[in-house]
Amino acid sequence: PDDVDGRVLFERATARVLGNAGAMPTGGFGDIVMVPPVRAARERGVFHAVRPFVRMTATGVVWPGGQEEAIDAIIWCTGFRPALSAFAPLDVIEPDGLIHVNGQQAIREPRLWLLGYGSWCGPASATLLGAGRVARSMIRQLTDWLASPTQDVRLPKP
Repeated sequence: PDDVDGRVLFERATARVLGNAGAMPTGGFGDIVMVPPVRAARERGVFHAVRPFVRMTATGVVWPGGQEEAIDAIIWCTGFRPALSAFAPLDVIEPDGLIHVNGQQAIREPRLWLLGYGSWCGPASATLLGAGRVARSMIRQLTDWLASPTQDVRLPKP
């Protein structure tokens, strides 16, 4: 909802962890906070939040209903502990439990960019301040990568 901001979500999460949630709603933690720039993008019709896809293809993704869509890049943002199981079908999770990256770009799947998982994908990227800094850098890198005529579609497994 538009009236729920990061402060409200932080207070709810803190109350839940401390066992003081009472009748407070538990949902909404996976939703995107509607700060003014996000609301403006939604109103312009350029922001569409979507739930996770089922799998990646050579040219995009397949959604839960089976429809395939061409995708140039995926930016997967989280923030808290690395919940990487969604990436298991992509065969990108290394024996150490992480997805190895060059900057924020996955080495074994160059169309996958990761942000907010911790220092392994950008200095302090799991913090509010750090995520913003890393995101700005990642957007510049991603823009250059998308403009490159020699994009690797998929790197071979080492």
